[in-house]
Amino acid sequence: MVRLALRSGLRWKVSLAIAAVSALVAIALSLVVHNAARVSMLDNSRAVMDDRVQAAQKWYEKSGYLGFGAKLDDQRLPEQLKKEAARGLRATYLGDTGAAGPEVWASVPLRDGRVLSVHAQFKDRAKILGDLDRVLVLGSVSVVLGGIALGVLIGDQLSRRLRKAATAARKLAEGDSEVRVRDAIGGRVRDETDDLARAVDGMAEALQQRLEAERRVTADIAHELRTPVTGLLTAAELLPPGRPTELVRDRAQAMRQLVEDVLEVARLDGFAERAELQEIALAEFVTRRVRVAAPDAQVSVLRDAHVSTDPRRLERIIGNLLANAARHGKPPFEVTVEGRVLRVRDHGPGFPEALLKDGPSRFRTGSKDRAGTGHGLGLTIAAGQARVLGARLTFRNAEPTAEGREGAVAVLWLPESAPTNTGSFPVIEVLD
Repeated sequence: MVRLALRSGLRWKVSLAIAAVSALVAIALSLVVHNAARVSMLDNSRAVMDDRVQAAQKWYEKSGYLGFGAKLDDQRLPEQLKKEAARGLRATYLGDTGAAGPEVWASVPLRDGRVLSVHAQFKDRAKILGDLDRVLVLGSVSVVLGGIALGVLIGDQLSRRLRKAATAARKLAEGDSEVRVRDAIGGRVRDETDDLARAVDGMAEALQQRLEAERRVTADIAHELRTPVTGLLTAAELLPPGRPTELVRDRAQAMRQLVEDVLEVARLDGFAERAELQEIALAEFVTRRVRVAAPDAQVSVLRDAHVSTDPRRLERIIGNLLANAARHGKPPFEVTVEGRVLRVRDHGPGFPEALLKDGPSRFRTGSKDRAGTGHGLGLTIAAGQARVLGARLTFRNAEPTAEGREGAVAVLWLPESAPTNTGSFPVIEVLD
């Protein structure tokens, strides 16, 4: 089942939320004002007609003439007013309240039993109410637009601070220990973003201290092991020839290589390595190094390039990639040079999922298909040396061929410009 995820910025979410609240408030207030104005106008119309019918009554009883538009026993008088007059009560009646305006009646019974009534339609009230509705609509639209603008302003400020925090956090993840999220977001306002920044900075410092402690312990252990391992290897050379002597020498040599690799990883983790740059022809350099490291590998040059790099570190990367292919993959091994891009491919089971997901890690040899030999240091060292060179190292699995062959592909992208003094951080990509 495929789940679709819609991604929208925090700025627009805040804007829509404020706009929705503003619209609800504006509509509610408009309805309240409209109804209050309407009720007030109708009550005022009733009061006007009541005063008019009383004035007409006084004028008729005093002069015997009808005035103020009054009528006697009007046939159109509503039944409700006839009933109230029969009870001897003065009353008003609200008739049609449509677009033409409220129609109001007022009646009063006279001493002679007749009913005096007045009638009028207040067209100006409908116009006034219509003008009020237009003003309320314009006001509501203005409130909503103002809410959207305010939401954009608030959301943009919060979104900008969060983007700065995310950028700083990514730099921390890439190994830039000097970055602090709180300094990156800046600003004088203190809110939850600052709490998050301080928490991330605290976590980064704790992790950095822990990693530094582990690096130092690893380096100290490897350094302390170097002397006895060297002595063991020297002593193995003095043993009499034979199969047991060869096994001892092989194991001692393997242990010495492991110690050297651990020391190299510790140096690379300390970000203290510097590249010694030279101008080289990449195709010729790679061809000569591959012939020494893996004579059976096939070298293809699609396009040559001259690069400024550290030959020793580049040779180390090529050697480790070929050694990894020989240890975990299957022949044929292919090395391709295309400009500044160097590819190393084998035709084995491919890289394990853990490496494709998280990148190379020390002392992790991968899945069952690629486990059993090695310590997971070869690709870790290659990635570290690539960082010192300012290069980009990617890992992916090749598409199956017609013969059913797959294979692992490691691609080294050398930079167009020389790395900085501190060495730039590589982007280590893992692709399926």
